[in-house]
Amino acid sequence: MYLCHVYVRNDSLSAVVIADSEYPQRVAFTLLDKVLEEFSRQVDSIDWPSGNPETINYKALDIHLAKYQNPREADAMTKVQAELDETKIILHSTMESLLERGEKLDDLVQKSEHLGNQSKAFYKTARKQNSCCEVM
Repeated sequence: MYLCHVYVRNDSLSAVVIADSEYPQRVAFTLLDKVLEEFSRQVDSIDWPSGNPETINYKALDIHLAKYQNPREADAMTKVQAELDETKIILHSTMESLLERGEKLDDLVQKSEHLGNQSKAFYKTARKQNSCCEVM
């Protein structure tokens, strides 16, 4: 599915971006704003209504389109958000791993206590048996 992002300024200059639905809306409008701002500085407003691609020389559009192909690299906020999402995934897996280790440690402590109790019982039993059989 594709979305059409349209930006019309007060001076009637407008731009359109058609992108897939996963492309961030904020990044699309940032692109439109930058293109319109730069276009209005480079091209005289007299040429806007009657201009066509042959008469208007605006080469920066290709540069902007190439830059914004990857919204993560073009927009710092999107890049930071993506890095935060990756960090959150890593943090969750680390926490799960720590919890599993904690459970394993609890099992080891429980087994150790059980083994300690068994060794005490064995010691008492051995002591009883040894006390009834004294060698003279």
